[in-house]
Amino acid sequence: MLKHYPSRSLGYANHGWLKAKHHFSFAQYYNPSRMGFGVLRVVNDDLVAPDSGFPPHPHRNMEIITYVRSGSIVHQDSEGNKGVTKAGDVQVMSAGKGIVHSEYNRSKEPLTLYQIWIDTNTQNVKPRWQAKPFPRKEVTRELTLLVSGFEEDEGRALPINQEARIYGGRINKGVEIKHTITNQAYILASEGCFDVIIEKPMQKVVLQKGDGLEVTEIKVIYIKANIDCEVLIIDVPV
Repeated sequence: MLKHYPSRSLGYANHGWLKAKHHFSFAQYYNPSRMGFGVLRVVNDDLVAPDSGFPPHPHRNMEIITYVRSGSIVHQDSEGNKGVTKAGDVQVMSAGKGIVHSEYNRSKEPLTLYQIWIDTNTQNVKPRWQAKPFPRKEVTRELTLLVSGFEEDEGRALPINQEARIYGGRINKGVEIKHTITNQAYILASEGCFDVIIEKPMQKVVLQKGDGLEVTEIKVIYIKANIDCEVLIIDVPV
């Protein structure tokens, strides 16, 4: 089943320094029909103004993934981790037994990112933060595996404490790729416009920049770029 969530249907918050689209209930945005998707709890599409950001605040027992779409984000936490994550790259923070962190846009340009929260499957572990640069070249056959909680993916992707995977990549106009889903998937249109196609029964959904799409009870999808685009796929347990 494919269930489309156009950008205009999402929750929205304007804090001045932060403009956010909420795919699921978050903070002041509450929608009882949008409380998450399996173990996926939060997908925020954030625009952070220059010289601003999220001051120090705590988290506990949550896998928090940040995919930077443009600009760069400066991370610092109570475990002594510091780092800068740039456009196209990913950072993962396993909050574990408790961590305090800040995230700032220290540049003069706007920062755009996806903030993704996934329930952990291991409580009260030692907190961990990692960031990784990924290839920026357009994909032609398959999306890049960015994040994974499966042992067989160790070394290929940033680890999390959950049996979930996140894939991403840029696809040039006219290119079609095949993607296999392990559990169920939430697809994000980071840039551009593309078709998501299933064969049985034949169905096609067109995603525009900012849209989301739930994919359930389907193991194989095809993604075809109508224009140059960027795609993220979050594959999570029910």
